[in-house]
Amino acid sequence: MAQGMLITGTERRRRWSDADRARILTEAFALGAVASEVARRHDISTGLLYTWRKRALERLSPASVWEPRFLPAVLGAPEGSATPPLMHSSTTPASPVIEVVLKKGVRVRIEAGMPDAAIAATLKALL
Repeated sequence: MAQGMLITGTERRRRWSDADRARILTEAFALGAVASEVARRHDISTGLLYTWRKRALERLSPASVWEPRFLPAVLGAPEGSATPPLMHSSTTPASPVIEVVLKKGVRVRIEAGMPDAAIAATLKALL
């Protein structure tokens, strides 16, 4: 069954206090939160929620939020593995590879020698 809201008077828009926005944004930024579910729970549109999220991120660090950056890599054996991560089972060295796991299980393998610009463009397109 469809649901509607009748707004009477001269004011047609709801006003959200800073505290209400902060509470909703905290919920929306929580690990594993689904924006559409958060919006539905608080009876707001997903577009409004995404606008609030974008503005909050821009206020935190406008220049660096959307810029791709490279972080230092730490080499080590995967948990529960006795063999180094860059060695094949035949103990011959493999070409160095970095594997980046993004949300929803998307994996990007970056092999040695790839140009920085290609890596940055690929990751930016996937984010």
